[in-house]
Amino acid sequence: MNHRLRTSAAAAALVLAGTLAATGPASAGQAEAGTAACPALKSSDGWYGDNKARIDALIAEHCENRGTGKGSGRKKPLAVFDWDNTVIKNDVGDATFYWLLRNDRIRPPRGGDWSTTSRHLTPEAATALGDACPTGTRTLPTSTDTRCADELLAVYGTGATTGGKTAFAGHDHRRMEPQYAWLAQLLRGWTTRQVESFAAAARTENLAAPQGATQRVGTAQVTGWIRYYEQQRDLIGTLRRAGFDVWIVSASPEPVVDVWAKGVGVDPSHALGIRNTTEHGRLTAHLKGCGTVRDGEDEMITYIDGKRCWINQEILGVRGPAAERVQPAARRQVFAAGDSDTDISFLRDATGLRLVLNRNKNELMCRAYENGDGRWLVNPMFIEPKRQKTTPYPCATTGYTAGDGTAEPVRRPDGTVIPDQRDTVF
Repeated sequence: MNHRLRTSAAAAALVLAGTLAATGPASAGQAEAGTAACPALKSSDGWYGDNKARIDALIAEHCENRGTGKGSGRKKPLAVFDWDNTVIKNDVGDATFYWLLRNDRIRPPRGGDWSTTSRHLTPEAATALGDACPTGTRTLPTSTDTRCADELLAVYGTGATTGGKTAFAGHDHRRMEPQYAWLAQLLRGWTTRQVESFAAAARTENLAAPQGATQRVGTAQVTGWIRYYEQQRDLIGTLRRAGFDVWIVSASPEPVVDVWAKGVGVDPSHALGIRNTTEHGRLTAHLKGCGTVRDGEDEMITYIDGKRCWINQEILGVRGPAAERVQPAARRQVFAAGDSDTDISFLRDATGLRLVLNRNKNELMCRAYENGDGRWLVNPMFIEPKRQKTTPYPCATTGYTAGDGTAEPVRRPDGTVIPDQRDTVF
């Protein structure tokens, strides 16, 4: 194992000693494995530095405070995880989209008008899709029609047509990612149960495929495998045994996330994803809203600030405009985990620890590496970790993406600029 991934025995001992001093005496065996009341993570493999020890200490603190009136003020301390590339390696939304294309499960829009599939789809993209894909069919023959499959894949995967034209525009970049939303919108006409069956089939294929496998979609070779991170499965299970209320919040369609979340013991009632509106029991091409965004306006999904809104609305029970605002600390999540700039808002809201899997995402790594309040934990990905980024993260210039898409400096809450940060955890 790379020496950077070895847990520092000295650091772990210091953190655990502080925990034990705060929670009372315990045997050496209890310190290593956790007491019956307060479990600890089972393995040190893959955890960087003292990350495991600090997580164990947080779990013990809140486990010991159950029923004492201390801590977050909630009945249970809240933990929130992103899903794709945080709990699993690779992306369940992508896997489902590839399965849909390979199995002819995407319905053409009414009248062949692709602009009805997303209010943010550009005229150029709608035209390209109309030219590439047939009309008058119940489902598109994308398993054999490579031209149609390639156009759909380009628009979804790159945000541009095969001819290089921008595919989506006119959205708030802090609340909406139209490419992610488009997958949910392309599920129009299916029932939730049918979508779950599609996701389950894709799940079976991707878990069975060898690590590194690819699959052909249209004329392209795309990722064909997914793995659960055993460290995250262990972490989620440990948090639940310790009395935490554990939730998943993802920018993949919610029926897809529901299927996968069961693999780490999280019930669908505790998984949030992109939600479609429904008509006559079937999904529409419109989306549920949050905060000031009404159902069908299609302007906010579980993405950056939208993740904060959906957590506040669906977990904390905050309705209306207040759901878009940071809530009082006593109500917020104690622990959060993510891997991308899409997770930055709900990670910043966490009051205890914020676990970041390093995928070299600019804004996230700027904030995590600066670690202004000492609550950020950076860890390499547990499978195929990235190599060290050779240049600093551009925190002081272009690390932040504004709502209008402009690249700006990453700023602290007081408005001062975070200086560029070096990549040190890899």
